[in-house]
Parts: sequence; C-alpha cells; structure tokens
Amino acid sequence: MKRLRALRARLLGSQARERIISPLTLRILAVNLFALLMLAGGVLYLDQFRVRLIEQRSEELQIQSLLMAGGLSEMAAQTPETPRLDPERTAALIAQMAEATSVRIQVVDASGVELMDTNWLPDREVIITQLKPGWRRRVALWLDRMTEMAAASPRLDMYEEIPADQLANLPEVTAALQGEAATALRRSEGGTTVVTVAQPIQRVQKVMGAVLLTADTRDITKIVRAERLTSFKIFCLVLALTILMSYFLGRTIVHPIRRLARAADRVRQGRARDVIVPRLPRRTDEIGQLARALSDMTQALHQRMDAIESFAADVSHEIKNPLSSLRSAVETLDRVKDPALQKQLLAIIQGDVVRLDRLITDISDASRMDAELSRARFEPVDMGQMMATLIDVQRRNAAQRSVTIAYAGPRPSTALVMGLEGRLGQVARNLIDNAISFSPEGGSVRVMLTVDDRTVRMIVDDDGPGIPEGTEESIFKRFYSERPEGEDFGKHSGLGLAISKQVVEAHNGRITAANRVQGETVLGARFTVELPAHVERRLEAAE
Repeated sequence: MKRLRALRARLLGSQARERIISPLTLRILAVNLFALLMLAGGVLYLDQFRVRLIEQRSEELQIQSLLMAGGLSEMAAQTPETPRLDPERTAALIAQMAEATSVRIQVVDASGVELMDTNWLPDREVIITQLKPGWRRRVALWLDRMTEMAAASPRLDMYEEIPADQLANLPEVTAALQGEAATALRRSEGGTTVVTVAQPIQRVQKVMGAVLLTADTRDITKIVRAERLTSFKIFCLVLALTILMSYFLGRTIVHPIRRLARAADRVRQGRARDVIVPRLPRRTDEIGQLARALSDMTQALHQRMDAIESFAADVSHEIKNPLSSLRSAVETLDRVKDPALQKQLLAIIQGDVVRLDRLITDISDASRMDAELSRARFEPVDMGQMMATLIDVQRRNAAQRSVTIAYAGPRPSTALVMGLEGRLGQVARNLIDNAISFSPEGGSVRVMLTVDDRTVRMIVDDDGPGIPEGTEESIFKRFYSERPEGEDFGKHSGLGLAISKQVVEAHNGRITAANRVQGETVLGARFTVELPAHVERRLEAAE
C-alpha cells in the first residue's frame, strides 16, 4: 500500500508540474521577457549617464585647479628671483578659495611638503566615503556591481586617506611636481567615485609646488542610485506582472489544448465512442473554434464508424438471402429428376448468381465512394451541358419501354457547380432510370434544370404510381427496394438512391423525394436535387 501511495503521489506530482510549467508557457514567458529586458537596458543607460557626469566633474576640477595654480603662482610666491611658495600666503589664499567651493584643496611645495589642506579649517566638511548602513546600502552596492558587470566597467582602485608626509607619493602629485597635470579616479568604500586632479604651480617655467583637488561624486551617485533603485523596483514589479500574465496566458492556452490532446489521443487509441471532446462553448477565439472542429470531427468519426458497422451488417444480410436461395436450389437439384423442375431450379440459380454479381458490383462501388469523394479535387461542372448529353443517351433507353423524356434547361455555362462530373452524372442517371422503370408504357419523364443566384436545381418527374406514404426518407437507405410490378427480381440492389444521396451530400447539396398530387390522386413521383451554384465562374461566363 505504501508503494502504491508513493507511486500515486509521484504521478500526481509529475502531473502537477506538467500543469504548472509547459514548453508553451515558457515560450510565452520568454517572448514577454524580451520586451522587459529592454526596460532593464535603461539601467545601463543610467550608468553611462553617470560616467558622463563624472567626466564633466573632472573637467570642472581641472579648470578650477588651473585657476588656483595660476593664482598661487602670482600671489603666494615669495620673490621673483627665487620663486617659491610662502606657507602663510598659501594658507590665507586657499582659505579664501575654500569659501567658494566644496572640494578638498591640498597644496604641496616643490619638495613635497604639504603646506595647506582645507580639512584643517574649522567646520570644514570632510569627504564622506561611506554610506549609512542598512538594506538600502546593500541593495545599492549590489546594483552597482551588477551594472558594472553588465557594462564591463573597469575596476577602480580604492580611495585611501594619505598622510601628509606621503602626499607626494601619489602618482598624480608626482606628475604635477614634474610639470604635468594629472587626473585620477578612485572608488570609495561607499561605492562612490572620488576624483583627484593635480595641477603644477609654475612660475618662469619653474615648478614651485602642486595643488591637489579632491571631490567626492556622492551627489551624482546619489541621484543615479535613486533613479536606478526606482528603475529596479519598476523592473521587479513589471517582472512579477509579466510572469503572472504569462502564466495566465499560457494556462488559458495550454490547459484547453491539453484537454483536446488527451481526448484526441483516446480517440487514436480506439476509444472514440467513450470520448467526449470538449466543445468549450464559452471561448470565441481560435482555441474554441479548434475545440468545436475537433468535436464535430469526432462526431463525424462516430457516424462514419456507425455507418461502416451498419453497412457491414446490411451487406451480410443482403448477401445471405441469395446465398441461402442458391444453396437451397443446389441441394434440391440433386434430388429432383423432373427436367422441368430442374430447369426452374437452374433459372433460380442463374438469377441468384446475377443478383450476387449485381450486389457485389454495387457494394464495391458504394465502398469506394467515400474514399473517392474525400480524395478527389472538385472542379467546375457545367450541369446544363452534362444533362443535355445525358438526356440524349437516356432517350434511347426510354424508347425501349415506349417512354418519352422531356428536358428543359438553361443555356450552356450558366448552371455551374463545383464537383465531380462523373459522380453527378451517376446521380442523374439513377434518378432518370428509376423514373423510366416506374413510368407506364406510353408515359413520360420530365427533367428540368434551373439555376438562381445560389442554387442549381434538378427536378425529375415521372408518371408512375408514386412513393408509398411514409417512405420518402426510407427510400434513400441502403438496400431499400420498392420496384414496379413485372421487373425481374435481383435486377436492382437497392443501393442506387443511397449512393445518389451520398454523392449529393458530399457536394454540399441535398436530395428529396415527394409525390405529385392533384387533390387525392397521385400523379407520380418527383425527385429534387439542389446543389450550391459556383457563382464566380457563372458570372464570368455571363459576362
């Protein structure tokens, strides 16, 4: 029991996973995420925006350092003959400059000794290189790293506070003391970029020292991080909605398709009669159309199976009758010595053989009919021309029974239908043959072909006894036989009208039978065939 429960739980679990995630759902999610990734590209744009702002800040510092170096070379030099920076003048001048800027200003003389640092001034804000602790800092740093990885940004050295006696060891200060301006970018512990610009202080092409400006771009980083965090929140929200909508969309598509696939698979396994294909009546989209089409197809398959089963039973029944008669006649023939009786038995045997031959021929034709109609390619058929040719042949047959045929039809190329000319001609021959066989000697058969905007209609009237009341539908069933008196037994198999109905319905038409009456007197039978007209080709012919 435990193993069965475990197996059942595993099967249910696999089915649940199958219902939750499907390849089609993943495909829908992938397509929707592609558009979402375009939104994520905005984060990379923010990083490029930050880089351009930092470059602009660096240019500003270079201009400021150049102006400060020029001012110091003019106002802080002690003597023109031996120019060098005066510590007191330098400190006073830098103190005045510090009031107009928030950057850190450091000055060293030619020997690398630091003369002034704005951080020495009271109430002077030092550079903040750390962020406040908390989840915002962790999220901001994580987003910085992800953005740098995505944008392939170069890694910066960490910013460290340099002691005054080692300030000359900075690469940019060393370059400035050699007469070259230099700029460096470093990364603070809080993830912000620190910009340092060193400018030589020269007079008469002699380097008297260097001025070093240091600025923390935390204001730029704060703005970019705020926008980046907002974009990240929007991205997460849109991602969640995208996943939910993709799952919903995938479920509304996948779930009914799976139901239809299971039903179709059961039909394939031979359980068509036990399967009810869902029609999904509430769905008006393509999936609903597919469901109804599959349901109709399954019902047609049921009907086809029932028809095949019924056809086999009817064939078996119809063949057994002449076989039984034939066997009885053969068994009796050996015991009968009277030549007259033997002749009658031989006539019965010959009649049964003819009947069997007729049955087998018509059964073979009926069994091929369905396959032929499903594979054949319909083409325009001029019913007027076909009927005119057919009537000429049928008039010779009718003359043998002293029956006349009257025909009225439209002019050529106006009564056009899409179909198989041979099979439509077979329908017309069957109806005219029946009308001739039921008409009395000296009677007439009237054939009329009409056409309107939508329908080509063929009507066949005879002067026979008419159709027995209540059999207007039964006469189209297989092996139904209601023959006129005096006709040889077994000449007809009872499949002619059944085949005619099958052909007409395969051409999207219908065939009906009724009696022509005058008062209470039956004047004869009337068969009507209606076929959809091929309007386009008919209009072209009329033009």
